[in-house]
Amino acid sequence: MGRWLTGPRVASLPQGNAMPVPALSFEFFPPRTEALEQQLWSCVRRLEPLAPRFVSVTYGAGGTTQERTHATVAKLARETALTPAAHLTCVGASAGEVDDVARRYWDAGVRHIVALRGDAPGGEANYVPHPEGYAYASDLVAGLKRIGDFEISVAAYPETHPAASSPEADLDNLKRKIDAGATRAITQYFFDTDVYLRFLDRALAAGITVPIVPGILPVSNFTQVKKFSGMCGTAVPDWMGHLFDGLDDDPDTRRMVAASMAAEQVRLLQANGVDEFHIYTLNRADLSYAIAHILGVRPRKAE
Repeated sequence: MGRWLTGPRVASLPQGNAMPVPALSFEFFPPRTEALEQQLWSCVRRLEPLAPRFVSVTYGAGGTTQERTHATVAKLARETALTPAAHLTCVGASAGEVDDVARRYWDAGVRHIVALRGDAPGGEANYVPHPEGYAYASDLVAGLKRIGDFEISVAAYPETHPAASSPEADLDNLKRKIDAGATRAITQYFFDTDVYLRFLDRALAAGITVPIVPGILPVSNFTQVKKFSGMCGTAVPDWMGHLFDGLDDDPDTRRMVAASMAAEQVRLLQANGVDEFHIYTLNRADLSYAIAHILGVRPRKAE
């Protein structure tokens, strides 16, 4: 978010086309199969004309998708007009190994990293830093800055990271990442708009003034989203359950409900002065494209 608001929040949706067109970024994940590879690149080509500020590619727990992430990022840099950002985590690798990955990205022309602590590998209950690695995301940010002048985005949690001891401690951790050299924070997805707006107020009071970009998740499968939200600490309001009730076998209506819900969320945020959005595409273009259209983003005409 490029500016901060004071005073009462806007409570109604704007009318007409008075709102400025925001900046967008999209997140993809590296494909595991040939069919998913085709789905990813179909999604990329559909969204590419919208000229997002950047597109990011995720990194599996414990670095399990390292090579696939690198291949996807390198192809984005090589074969599209998009600016790719590579996710990079601290988990399961020494600092030297992580540095080597970062240098490979730099050599491939990638100048933007999404620096994350990362989740514990599958089967492990708690995160344990590698004995020779970067312990936390703030350490990773500082290490990346020693390698090159990367643009660095980090994660923020409006509803507090599940492993944090308190909201205050979580905010302190975000401040450490910014102080280490991060230039932007991207939030975990959320469904209660006021939670995000209150988080902005708390972050500003803590001295955090970099953009805090809201992460938007289009809900294509409510059951899956509810399960994942329980693990990552995102509240799922009861009204969402009512919206999707009875639609398990009705994908067309489910998509319409998802688009309507996302439209209300982004327009309310836009009415409150939010001028940048990060959309978790799940490698599907339809809902992400619809959200972009609602926000006033149109395809860039070929010159």
